[in-house]
Amino acid sequence: MTGQHVDAERFLTDLDDWLAANTAQLVAWRRDFHSHPELSRSELRTTGIVVDELTKAGLSPRILPQGVGVVCDIGPAGPLVALRADMDALPIAELTGLPFSSTAEGVSHACGHDGHTAVLLGVGKALASMEDLPIGVRLIFQAAEEVMPGGALDAVTAGVTRGVSQIYALHCDPKLEVGKVGLRRGPITSAADHVELVLHSPGGHTSRPHLTADLVYAMGSVITGLPGILSRRIDPRTSTVMVWGSVHAGDAPNAIPQEGRLRGTVRTGDHATWALLEPLVREIIEGLLAPLSVRYDMIYKRGVPPVVNDSISTEIFRDAILSVSPDALADTAQSGGGEDFSWYLENVPGAMARLGVWSGHGQQVDLHQPNFDLDERALAVGVRTLAGVVLQASLRNR
Repeated sequence: MTGQHVDAERFLTDLDDWLAANTAQLVAWRRDFHSHPELSRSELRTTGIVVDELTKAGLSPRILPQGVGVVCDIGPAGPLVALRADMDALPIAELTGLPFSSTAEGVSHACGHDGHTAVLLGVGKALASMEDLPIGVRLIFQAAEEVMPGGALDAVTAGVTRGVSQIYALHCDPKLEVGKVGLRRGPITSAADHVELVLHSPGGHTSRPHLTADLVYAMGSVITGLPGILSRRIDPRTSTVMVWGSVHAGDAPNAIPQEGRLRGTVRTGDHATWALLEPLVREIIEGLLAPLSVRYDMIYKRGVPPVVNDSISTEIFRDAILSVSPDALADTAQSGGGEDFSWYLENVPGAMARLGVWSGHGQQVDLHQPNFDLDERALAVGVRTLAGVVLQASLRNR
C-alpha cells in the first residue's frame, strides 16, 4: 500500500488477523496497567512498558522530556495522522473487587485510561505488523490528563503536533454499550475553570452584625449571586454553568467568622465564551461584595478549552466507526466535563469519540467512581476504530 494506492481490503484483513491473534494480549496489557495505576506525571512504569512493547515491534519510541509519556512515529514520511491516549490514574481507592484490582493504595484507573493505553498500544503493534502503511502515523501516549491545565500542554510544548495534519482520540463512555462508538460534530466536551475565593472580615458577635462585616452573609450572596448573574449575562445556548463544590467558614453558631473559603468550577461549551469568563466572574464578584465591606482574594485558574470536533475529522471518524459495524455509530451529547485533548486541537484539527464500555446489563457506573470498570470487549473495538481512522484518512487524502 502507498499513500496514492490504498488497498483498503488488505488493510482491514491484516488488522482483523492481528486482532484475532492478539485480543488476549490487549486484555493482559489493560489488566496490568489497571493493577499498577500511576498518578499524573508519575507514569514511569506505564511509560516503560509502552516503550518496551513498541521497541519489540521494531519501532523507535521516544520518551517525552518530562520523563513520562511517549511519542512514536510509524510509516512513511509526510503529513502525519496522530492518535492519542492518556495514561494516568486517579487518587481514588478502588472498590471493584476485581482479581486484578489496583495494588496502589488510594489510586485507581477509575476513568478508563488503562483501556485507552492498551488500545493505542494495540494500534501501534497492529500497524507495525503491516508491510506498508498508507500514511504516516504518530502515537502519543500522554501523561497527566487528570490535572489542570493538563499534560497535553507538556506534550504540545515538546513538539508532538509538529508535522501532524489531524489528531484523534477515544474516551471510555460507561453510558454507551460495548460495540457502540459515540460521535458528534462540534463541541463534545466543555471548558472547565476553577474558582477559589477567600473572604476576610474582622469577625464579631452574631448579635451585632451591623458593627462588623458579616462574612457568612457575604458568602451567601456570592454562592447564589455569581451563578445567577452569570446565567443572565451569558447566552444560555453556550451551556455555561457555575457550581460551588466546597464551602467553609466558622465553627461557633454565635460568632461571625473572620475567614471563609469558596471553591467551585465554571464550565462552558463555547470556545468564545471561555475567553470571556475570567474577567466577567471578577466583575460580578466585585459587584456583589463591594456593598458588604468584606475583603477577598480570588484565584481564578483557567483549565482546558472545550474539545471541538472539526467537520472533516468527524467525517473520517464516522467512516472509521462504520467500518467496524454498520450499527456501531451512536449519537452522543456534549459533556459538561473537561478534557485536555482540547489543547491539541488548538494547534491542529481533529476529533474525539466515545468508546462504549458498558456490558449492556447491570448498573451503569459513571467515570471517577470507585467501582468503575469497563467491558474488555471494547478494547478490540477501540483498536479497530482508531486503526480505521488511519485507513479512512489515507482514503480521503489519496
